[in-house]
Amino acid sequence: MKNRALKRLIYSLSALLAFLSFFPVTSYSFIKQDTIINNSKNDTVPNSTTGFKIKTIIIDAGHGGAHSGPGHFSPGASGSFSKERNVTLAIALKLQKAIEKDMGGVTAVLTRATDDDVSFERRAEIANQNKGNVFISIHCNSLPDRHARERVGTKRRKPVYRTVSVPDRSGKGVLLLVYGLKRTREAENEIKANQVEGDSEMGAGLDPDDPVTIILTNEYKRKFRQQSINLANLINTEFVQTDERPSDGMREQSIYVLCHSAMPSVLVETGYINNPDDEKYLNSEDGQNEIVASIVRALTTYKKEMELVSR
Repeated sequence: MKNRALKRLIYSLSALLAFLSFFPVTSYSFIKQDTIINNSKNDTVPNSTTGFKIKTIIIDAGHGGAHSGPGHFSPGASGSFSKERNVTLAIALKLQKAIEKDMGGVTAVLTRATDDDVSFERRAEIANQNKGNVFISIHCNSLPDRHARERVGTKRRKPVYRTVSVPDRSGKGVLLLVYGLKRTREAENEIKANQVEGDSEMGAGLDPDDPVTIILTNEYKRKFRQQSINLANLINTEFVQTDERPSDGMREQSIYVLCHSAMPSVLVETGYINNPDDEKYLNSEDGQNEIVASIVRALTTYKKEMELVSR
């Protein structure tokens, strides 16, 4: 009897995995609105006639100014005349307007809409509470100073050197980041809490040690990672092929907001703020509009692909 029951469980789980492989994973919970940051009401509950729809995109403006709470101040990088936190907010605000204008039926939710900084924990919380389908974090890149040896004189006929810091302004172009596998356990915990156990359509929640919960969590994780990489490649392609910008490609990095947002997540390094040419571009209206247009085109392509799969 035990063997037959075990076999039935294995067959059922195998069938479930096969079924899920054809569909983008999504939550069936109702949205928890953030009335301060979310501009409009939204319902992301899929139905059997329309299939999966991307309805909510989270836009995270990296860094921020001083905050009243302790440990929240993260101003980011600086250029010769601008700061990362101001550039990322300007791009994020433009991106929100462009998404809601050009991507019909999609709501864009900001993790911050002012200069005030927001903690990493709160950013991920906003994304998960609003049941985002995609998380886009906007940042500016910067290279650390190089250390060089400089001759300062002689002593007893021998040259004397000192170590000096030299600004490295050689970086140029974009970089796309997805979460690194070192934080897999954190990602699993967030997915389990926000996508599996927290699903109101599934009753009072599932036992975290139940095989079904474990398999569903792993399937969400696999799908979200796959979709994150796909979206990062789409954004990078737009930057390189349409805007003709240099790119450092896509990399993995252990970033808190990416692994704690239980959805496909990409961090966009829009340019090197300590490079004179990139800094001018990042602060110009034309440059910001071009960055926004490229991200929206990539998101539109991604949305069509995801929704086509679920038909």
